[in-house]
Amino acid sequence: MLYCIIAWYVIISVISFAMYGIDKKKAVKGQWRIPEATLLLTGLIGGAVGSLIGMKFFHHKTKKPLFFILVPVFVLLHVLIIAFLVNVIV
Repeated sequence: MLYCIIAWYVIISVISFAMYGIDKKKAVKGQWRIPEATLLLTGLIGGAVGSLIGMKFFHHKTKKPLFFILVPVFVLLHVLIIAFLVNVIV
């Protein structure tokens, strides 16, 4: 069970990281963009680590207060969730 939860966090974080890269590339080219709500939602459902790394790696959304406040909060939230689940399951 714990492996499935960790797999979810890894998979959604990779997807979230990729979404930040795609959105940054499209922003530079002036093309269609991924909605901010979608980027934040992927962080909320488990991809917060990927979102945070994507923000730093691609220098994307780093000046938007909604992102530089919420994404670290999501990371902390998910660390607490994982810590709780580890204590409950193990």
